[in-house]
Amino acid sequence: MPDPNGFLRYDRRLPARRPVPVRISDWREVYPPAGEELIREQATRCMDCGIPFCHDGCPLGNRIPDWNDLVRTGNWDAAVESLHATNNFPEFTGRLCPAPCEAACVLGIGGGQPVTIKQVEVEIADAAVARGGLRPRPVPAPTGRSVAVVGSGPAGLAAAQQLARAGHAVTVYERDDAIGGLLRYGIPDFKLEKQHIDRRLAQLAAEGVQFRTGVDVGVDVTADQLRAEHDAVLLACGALQGRDTPETPGRQLRGVHQAMAHLVAANRVVAAAGDGRPALAVLSDGTPIDAAGKHVVIIGGGDTAADCLGVAHRQGAAGVHQLDLYPEPPQTRDAARDPWPTWPWVLRSYPAHEEGGERVFAVAVQEFVDDGTGQVKGVRIAEVSVEKRDGRRIVTPLPGSERELPADLVLLAIGFEGTEQQPLLEQFGVRRNARGAVDARPDWQTDADGVFVAGDMHRGASLIVWAIAEGRAAAAAIHAYLGGVGELAAPVDPARQPLAAR
Repeated sequence: MPDPNGFLRYDRRLPARRPVPVRISDWREVYPPAGEELIREQATRCMDCGIPFCHDGCPLGNRIPDWNDLVRTGNWDAAVESLHATNNFPEFTGRLCPAPCEAACVLGIGGGQPVTIKQVEVEIADAAVARGGLRPRPVPAPTGRSVAVVGSGPAGLAAAQQLARAGHAVTVYERDDAIGGLLRYGIPDFKLEKQHIDRRLAQLAAEGVQFRTGVDVGVDVTADQLRAEHDAVLLACGALQGRDTPETPGRQLRGVHQAMAHLVAANRVVAAAGDGRPALAVLSDGTPIDAAGKHVVIIGGGDTAADCLGVAHRQGAAGVHQLDLYPEPPQTRDAARDPWPTWPWVLRSYPAHEEGGERVFAVAVQEFVDDGTGQVKGVRIAEVSVEKRDGRRIVTPLPGSERELPADLVLLAIGFEGTEQQPLLEQFGVRRNARGAVDARPDWQTDADGVFVAGDMHRGASLIVWAIAEGRAAAAAIHAYLGGVGELAAPVDPARQPLAAR
């Protein structure tokens, strides 16, 4: 039984972040480990509701009340087992997921403070490492069937682990030089140190998963070759096609880049430093993309923009402005707009925001300003109003509100337009839909028989919990397609959507 008075005795509390002057001098994670006393206290706040809405907030169906109570009673080994029963990589989600489960927590009704589910989750995951490491699960007798997984982000890796544990031979193909997808080169180390990825990869390798890096499927290996070598193929290539603004005057200027290009370059520098190799933050063609000493403007208000902000601080930017098209959100949930337990539109401040920089809301860039040599020197912005008419977004500048911000480096963090158009799609006979994603039938197969899809490539840019959930579900469908014995967990179907007010 849970403690019925826990939420009355304890307030919501998170561990203190590392001091700003200290953490911006390195790339280590912002949050230090929480003490066991704090985590037990926070887990005790869970009421073990008769209807735990946090289950619906999380597409993985995590058994949140179960492992909260196991932590409360000090049964850490059982908590680890309960957490891993539904989530292959809780150390990733506990660090990176924005926690829709917390938005659906019953304690959040009426403006209350939900359980710190995400923090408890990451501490359980870290406890698994501390209490004996990530032990491989024994692989059953081989089925003799083989699966190719194209893409090594959270969806691909989750599917690979599920299929390997079912006895299938799994090979993961990654076009980059290291496994992990955006976890590896898209997420800064101050949010996810890469040792966490490496530990999981060692576990997967011990469970029989084979990894092939530097292989661009459709170029280095054809679709026909994959079909000849494997009995099924899972496409999990993500949604990396960055949204652009080609109509804005000056977009072609040097110094205006996609945000992901900046993050990848920075991650490569950190990775090289960890290996004892010198490296510079540059694009693939050698163009510098370092924020050191520069006035930086980040366009966008989401996670990617905040990641760029944190990177700019650590690279030594002279100053940073982050621009958001929309007005500043409220501090608390507007129940008329986003009733509990849906995901609310509220002001979300990330650790990077307390490190410096200025956020500017309800503005849009009118022009990237040329310094006369083809290099950006500023952005001309205007205050705007935004409304939707017939499903279209109408942005109206406010006359007389224009001003210029200095900018030596401009980063576009305005979202993604789906998966990239690439040769493998044509070779498999798979098309992108109007959203730039790849449709799946109810059994997770694409238009091509035996070719499945999961994660952002199917859903569009989304949360890591959705990627893992779709990877697990697609693995279950592939297992059935291959005639595997028994059923694998399938937490979602291709049509599943987040909680929303209808």
